[in-house]
Amino acid sequence: MGKKRIKNKMTISEELTAPSKPSEEIILSVKKLKTYYPIYGGLFKRKIGEVKAVDGVSFNLYKGETLGLVGESGCGKTTIGNTILNLVPATVGEIWYKDQRIDENFNKDMRKKIQMVFQDPDSSLNPRWKVVNIIGEPLRLLMGMKKRREIRRKVLELLETVALKNEHLDRYPHEFSGGQKQRIVIARALACNPELIILDEPTSALDVSVQAQILNLLKAIQKQFGFSYLFITHDLSVIQHIGDRIQVMYLGKFVEGGTVDDVFYHPTHPYTKALLSARPTFDPSSRINRIILKGDVPSPINPPSGCAFHPRCYERHEGCDIKKPERVDLGGEHYMYCVPLKDEKKSYKGMEYISD
Repeated sequence: MGKKRIKNKMTISEELTAPSKPSEEIILSVKKLKTYYPIYGGLFKRKIGEVKAVDGVSFNLYKGETLGLVGESGCGKTTIGNTILNLVPATVGEIWYKDQRIDENFNKDMRKKIQMVFQDPDSSLNPRWKVVNIIGEPLRLLMGMKKRREIRRKVLELLETVALKNEHLDRYPHEFSGGQKQRIVIARALACNPELIILDEPTSALDVSVQAQILNLLKAIQKQFGFSYLFITHDLSVIQHIGDRIQVMYLGKFVEGGTVDDVFYHPTHPYTKALLSARPTFDPSSRINRIILKGDVPSPINPPSGCAFHPRCYERHEGCDIKKPERVDLGGEHYMYCVPLKDEKKSYKGMEYISD
């Protein structure tokens, strides 16, 4: 038998400076996904409408890649993550994990390979359980571990991966800070050796300094273990720091997508420009050129006809309220959805027959 090659364990600082190149292997493929929530009313509680939370999105996620989903609150980002995990049933569309369709049969093996880090660590941690039991639960249920000593040793390894210590094993969640709680949630997600982790705004409830620690930790373990991330956030600065590609959502649909450099340095859709202009900045010239959208986000129960963004769009033209947006390729992976301008000129034939 040949000797096994042992890889030296890298520090977090070395992991962050190491080059990272996503693979060309597609690990997750979502095709024309629609997720509608039914609305019931009346005496007999019949279905009277639908909330169109996700309305026909398609994307691929590659191995070792971080794909960001950004947009305003209520645009459907979290619903996509919940639908992938089969926490919410898909209305229409297909979800493929490698060569296996998972929207119809999300079994125990898929539960191991796809994990989620929720937005609020307080609501996702059991306050009555110690950390060793919280992280050890998926080891017992999904990995089949039975011996307490084996579970305790594995939990300690996971805690050390997220920069926590042996002394934290027998503490309760209320004894930790916000950043430490989020590290515990990340350790629990790593317990089953997943290949894909869905991160639902993992830093939104944390201070800026703690946000940087969590983001650096996520980048380090991604380079160490080769995870793929679906990163859901409304903070554009966060996805610029950690992301490879980005999809911009508005009212359940994608409006623009591409690499992080394409979207941040060459934004094309009016909604993307408005989002980028709203970022906090110390540059006075950027504050002067800020784009302020008028009106509120339309209801997903009854979205506008044509382009859903046209009631708030500052670049709208004829046909935006009638025609559906079409995909416009902008070069490479960069694209947007918009109603194209008409090439033909307007006809005024018959004007001479109109009397004064």
